Amino acid sequence: MSSIFTADLKGIVAPCPACGQKNRLPYERLAASGTCGKCEASLPLVNAPVEIPSTAVFNAVIAASPLPVLVDFWAEWCGPCKMLAPQLERVATQEAGLSLIVKVNTEALPGLSAQYNIQGIPALLLFRNGKLVAEQAGAQPASAIRDFIYR
Repeated sequence: MSSIFTADLKGIVAPCPACGQKNRLPYERLAASGTCGKCEASLPLVNAPVEIPSTAVFNAVIAASPLPVLVDFWAEWCGPCKMLAPQLERVATQEAGLSLIVKVNTEALPGLSAQYNIQGIPALLLFRNGKLVAEQAGAQPASAIRDFIYR
């Protein structure tokens, strides 16, 4: 999975489509589009799954995002995870500014998998206002993922 968006402790970092300048979109303001700090062009809403690089970043996203956060626990070797990935990309595009989709590599961050008692992958966890509200396992079509977000 490769996204133009990256995550850090303060927000999602996105390159400006006009000039390439990296801009941070604070977690608290992910529902609104921003403007580039360099050229003032409009920045895109987060419209792709974002890989979570650390437990600290995961905690920051969950705590600060005003949007529902759908977390995909996955691994590179997992066949069903690979089948789920394009469906998550589709949902991220459809849900830009309405929900945030993040990916946690269980091989890179095993502590998070243990914390949430992930027994099989892919596993989807849904957080609202910093709280875990739903979870489900297995690959699903985009329509079922959207239904899961809005249940």
